[in-house]
Amino acid sequence: MNQGDPLAQLRDIHLPEPGGFWPPAPGWWVLAALVLILVAAVLWWVWRRHRRNRWIHDAKQELARLSASARSDNDWFTELNALLKRCARQRYPDQHPDALSGSQWTDFLARTEPTLERQQVEALVNAAWRPSPGIEPDQARALAERWLGGQKC
Repeated sequence: MNQGDPLAQLRDIHLPEPGGFWPPAPGWWVLAALVLILVAAVLWWVWRRHRRNRWIHDAKQELARLSASARSDNDWFTELNALLKRCARQRYPDQHPDALSGSQWTDFLARTEPTLERQQVEALVNAAWRPSPGIEPDQARALAERWLGGQKC
């Protein structure tokens, strides 16, 4: 080597050692925070939706219990109408459906679920107080299931 040449004394270019995977760069921290916030928001939304729609599940269980004890008497139809009114009060609280009776209750049921036949709805509503119901318990149960099935939040 020539000692007079300062360039000859320089070492060859070498790269620094690669950094470890920890701690991550600030961008990864931001991304992790955003993902955690998104996961928390989705879990909160699912939990709220589940709580908001729990009444439908409870009502269907109550309807199954009523179906098991189906009989063609006024008390059974009264219980079925009471179940529908509780559900209507939960779904439409501002319309006060629990205060409705007779043709107003029939109109409300027909309006909130247009696929129901008006004659069957009238028969269901009137079966609670007539001596002989104009609808069979199986038909009334099916009508209540259709009404409950159409209730979405």
